Amino acid sequence: MIKKFIRKILGVKKEAARDTTAPIVLGSAQHGIDPKLVSSNAIRVTSSLQEAGFEAFVVGGAVRDLLLGVKPKDFDIATNATPEQVKRLFRRAFIIGKRFQIVHVMFGQDLLEVTTFRGAGADSAPKDEHGRVLRDNTFGLQHEDALRRDFTINAMYYNPATQEVLDYHGGVEDIRAKTLRMIGKPEERYREDPVRMLRVVRFAAKLKFTIEPHTAAPIPIMAPLINNVPAPRVFDEMLKLLMSGHALACLQQLRKEGLHHGLLPLLDVVLEQPLGAKFVTLALDATDARIAAGKTVSPGFLFASLLWHQVLEKWTAYRAAGESTIPALHLAADDVLDSQTEKLALQRKIGSDMRDIWSMQPRFERRVGKAPYKLLEHLRFRAGYDFLLLRCASGEIDMDIGEWWTAFYEGDEETREALLVSANAAPGAVKKKRPPRRSTRSKTGTSGSTSGSTSGE
Repeated sequence: MIKKFIRKILGVKKEAARDTTAPIVLGSAQHGIDPKLVSSNAIRVTSSLQEAGFEAFVVGGAVRDLLLGVKPKDFDIATNATPEQVKRLFRRAFIIGKRFQIVHVMFGQDLLEVTTFRGAGADSAPKDEHGRVLRDNTFGLQHEDALRRDFTINAMYYNPATQEVLDYHGGVEDIRAKTLRMIGKPEERYREDPVRMLRVVRFAAKLKFTIEPHTAAPIPIMAPLINNVPAPRVFDEMLKLLMSGHALACLQQLRKEGLHHGLLPLLDVVLEQPLGAKFVTLALDATDARIAAGKTVSPGFLFASLLWHQVLEKWTAYRAAGESTIPALHLAADDVLDSQTEKLALQRKIGSDMRDIWSMQPRFERRVGKAPYKLLEHLRFRAGYDFLLLRCASGEIDMDIGEWWTAFYEGDEETREALLVSANAAPGAVKKKRPPRRSTRSKTGTSGSTSGSTSGE
């Protein structure tokens, strides 16, 4: 109590402010990073730069993951060499970016990003009317670069040659405390780049960290600033979020922070409906499981799942208005894709995959003649089939349809023929139309025309 009173009278701070111009240097015994987890190509890049007389470090998320004992998927390098100097040192190096210039260094299919230390010139950098930095290629010193990074846990530098970690902002402490903390004033940092609000959500959900109160407080108020970010950047961040291996947790965190408005604005409606919530949960759980198992994930399948119940609602409305099944589905898909393309800049390939997956769904109900065999030949059959199983598991359609298609997909020719017979014999089965009988009243003996397929192919 006496110490507290003296501090109050004399104005003595509880703790001296951290000197952010000088790092805390941790040796291998202190940080515990396993050198075997460091990419050989990352070592190759840092070594080449250091041999040429430059400083070079593994930086950012890779250092964070190494400290957590996780092998990083990507390795970024920070150096005091300019982009042109970096490019000259490597055979396959390409300078990219307008807002921030970086160098992509390629080793086969392995890509490493090399950035030059950023200087403290953000105040003079060109900005839009909301404060978002439009272009900033001011280079500087390492401590300035650390200050420019978003979170303390992403502002550490690892030198593979010395196995030392340089920590300017207490990132190691925050990792050990499982805390996500913004460097600088959160309001200013979010205004500079509103995408940082999405990154907060992704890291918190992925790492299971707590967002520090001052870092979290401005997000609900400043969330609308994301509308000013170019749609392709928002899409890239959303894709990282959904393919983080913790997609469901990320979406739940998005809703909690009020950040889903303008991204997936109808997600609230979907998740309030029992079938919709179950469908999305199953889809995201399946995605997370595939990523955990090291399997590939289709972005088209992901977004087709998230937006399916919007399509389903519009599909139902169009049919109620008198449209037939297949045209109604195409109209519904057009409506949803058009609205989301503006917000998320969905790439044409992803939109095409989504449309294929959706358009296959009515065809799964047609289990007569050659229709099932034709569907098996579809290039996107497996994605459409997996989507069908999600619809069955969520209770949207009868589980028997999914079980029939599983048996047909996995069965031999004899099994498939038997399944077709059983499907045609089942009550309510769609019967194949017979051609009309030859007219007996025609003197010329011409026959009637044959009805075409109703499957929409």
